[in-house]
Amino acid sequence: MIDLTINQEALAKNVAYCREKKISLPTFAMMKDPDKIPEAIKDQLKTIGLWDLHSANLYRISWNNEQKDEGGLFGGANHFVLPPELTGCRANIIMMSGRWFPTGAHKVGATFGCLAPGLVTGQFDPQKTKAVWPSTGNYCRGGAYISALLASNAIAILPEEMSKERFEWLNKIAGQVIATPGCESNVKEIFDKCWELRNSGEDLRIFNQFDELGNPLWHYTVTGSAIEQVLNQYLTGDKKFAGYISSSGSGGTLAAGSYLKKQFPGSKIAAAEALQCPTLLQNGFGGHRIEGIGDKHVPWVHDCKETDFVVAVDDEVPMRLLRLFNEGIGREALVASGVDADLVGKLDLLGISGIGNMIAAIKFAKYNELTEDDYVVSIATDSMQLYGSRLEELTEERGNYTESDTQRDLQLLDSVGLDNMKELNYYDKKAIHNLKYYTWIEQQAKDVEELNAQWYDHNNYWTNTFNQVGQIDELITDFNNKVGIL
Repeated sequence: MIDLTINQEALAKNVAYCREKKISLPTFAMMKDPDKIPEAIKDQLKTIGLWDLHSANLYRISWNNEQKDEGGLFGGANHFVLPPELTGCRANIIMMSGRWFPTGAHKVGATFGCLAPGLVTGQFDPQKTKAVWPSTGNYCRGGAYISALLASNAIAILPEEMSKERFEWLNKIAGQVIATPGCESNVKEIFDKCWELRNSGEDLRIFNQFDELGNPLWHYTVTGSAIEQVLNQYLTGDKKFAGYISSSGSGGTLAAGSYLKKQFPGSKIAAAEALQCPTLLQNGFGGHRIEGIGDKHVPWVHDCKETDFVVAVDDEVPMRLLRLFNEGIGREALVASGVDADLVGKLDLLGISGIGNMIAAIKFAKYNELTEDDYVVSIATDSMQLYGSRLEELTEERGNYTESDTQRDLQLLDSVGLDNMKELNYYDKKAIHNLKYYTWIEQQAKDVEELNAQWYDHNNYWTNTFNQVGQIDELITDFNNKVGIL
């Protein structure tokens, strides 16, 4: 469970600091239902940009943001539906859109879920302790942003091969940016850097998305609720929800599927990963180009017992579809093939990992022989807002995108099949869970008793963690009352 022990002296300092800086915090209830946000905050948001460094943007940590870069308020949970005309499978695929979070990616929510409990219990001092945000991309961006809103110093850690857009923005926001060797698969190098920082004697706290339980707690509560809200719009008559697909990544986003299983019994969870680094599928290793999903280990916060499928995606597929979906000639070809023009105009809401998740969702739908009555949900973590340089690089590498390229890529999309995926039985799930030992017990000094509790005391371990959200909201509300600015 998340440690919610209160340090009264440090808490009083945090309250005084936030009062001076005019900072209040949203509750999880507000992130789920923005109608609960105070009107005074909404009045501020009407004049604030989505990415502005203003503490009121803490209240935009929600799937329900209005689709505006300036002055937006709130509406329904942001999503779009990919129909059979695009995907080639009979089921409808709902993609939750992270584009309209501050920083352009939903990972900012997970960082808040990790930091907020420390702030409102006095366990983290934003005035003197540096917040360290290790990740393979968007999580460290979200953490650096949250730290900036709290006027706190941050250290962002990410692999050196991530997109240029990420580094350019981070260098303006974070106090320090550390680029570790390799690509998104090189997670151990990130962990090694964290140990180096720990041993430096500097006053810092490492918020590691791969082992911080605030990460899955946020997704279980907020992302799960947002998806339920969306599904309730579509599940009329005989329609049903079949499954939730998310990249394995940090393991946090998968927790939304655990929430959905409780609301929609019989639904399944599929974890997607890159075929070039098939950690879950084959206990494998390697490097790949699906930015931000991480691999070569099983995250501590991944509830393996809840995962029903593993689906590997060849990274060449999203790289090619990135061009089909965003080059003018590619979009024309999609419309000519029967895809609705309005939808084609929204395909830039899919970043590279979003396209990878879409492919995994298609494979899941085809494997399970889903029909027009079935809905599958997946995640578009970010959008093309963060990948313009990748399109330029592909042009330099492969030449201008041509009519022949569009036809080959349309065929590639249509030919997505059942390769490199696995339906997990009890012992398949346990085998994946057991891989945690080598990373977390041997390398990262975790407790083997807790590892066993995740599996053998499964319901208590995970349910008790997720049930802490009510207590955390009480602490946030009490904190805001003491700050006294709302």
